[in-house]
Amino acid sequence: MEFLSPARLWFLLLIPLILAGYIFLQHRRSQYALRFTNIALLDRVAPRRPQWRRHLAVGLALLAALTCVLAFAQPKAKVKVPRERATIVVAIDVSLSMMATDIDPNRLEAAKKSAKNFVNQLPGKFNVALVNFAGTASIIVPPTTDRATVLRSIDGLELAESTATGEGIYTSLQALTQVPPDPEHPTEPAPARIVLLSDGKRTVGRTAQEGAQAAKAKSTPVYTICFGTDSGFIEMDGIRQRVPPDRAELRSVAEISGGKAYTAESAGELEDVYKDIGSSVGYDEVDKEITARYAGIAMLFTLAAAGACIALATRFP
Repeated sequence: MEFLSPARLWFLLLIPLILAGYIFLQHRRSQYALRFTNIALLDRVAPRRPQWRRHLAVGLALLAALTCVLAFAQPKAKVKVPRERATIVVAIDVSLSMMATDIDPNRLEAAKKSAKNFVNQLPGKFNVALVNFAGTASIIVPPTTDRATVLRSIDGLELAESTATGEGIYTSLQALTQVPPDPEHPTEPAPARIVLLSDGKRTVGRTAQEGAQAAKAKSTPVYTICFGTDSGFIEMDGIRQRVPPDRAELRSVAEISGGKAYTAESAGELEDVYKDIGSSVGYDEVDKEITARYAGIAMLFTLAAAGACIALATRFP
């Protein structure tokens, strides 16, 4: 246990002194009674009562004093608070399959809305980067705390051909190399996460599993959000094409990299998933004063000691 004012703990020395004084007075009292009291008469007039009640009251009072001193020294403890220093790369699939309308109004617009809500909920010190991927992947916004730029860029995302999921992960890792140094912790790398939105159907580029292995090597978990339904379809040149999501592929990316895999079939569910990802970034342990905790314990001991004294007093005429 650590304290903000450890010098005040010297008051704890008073407690053994008080205890020694109590023992001395008890011994002196018993010696006085033996010398000047008619024991036979006393037993008939006032039968002997157990001494433990008196000792209990004194013990509770000393415990109350002990916890009062501990509270006075301002104890502190390690508590977890949400980490204010992290980088999150939001990687959004903009392939043509994202125009499927099985999520209202379509997959891409639902992803944009949820992504913006997520960015707005992040702590102000978080760096956020935006990556999009279709046939190739690009860093649209490098890591920044400028939320307005990220939000405008999300709105500006447009559809393109093919799906390079693995390249999206590699490009997200590249974006993390552009994180500005933290002035408070210049030598300590900030935690990072990649949030990948896709329907999961890779068609070109390196595999998603290769990207996941690279993310694992960088200690950067990838959280995948696979959205869309098995009945989803798009129309190309008047021909209807089914575009069911590939949940297994995105689940494997999450498992390999150490992240988590989610599915969502509506914008509302996507918002809940994003809240969960934001809380999973981690916590920092900080010192927090917990004086109130020990003051409360002292109060309970004081009340118990008072109750014992009252109970003891009611036994006398």
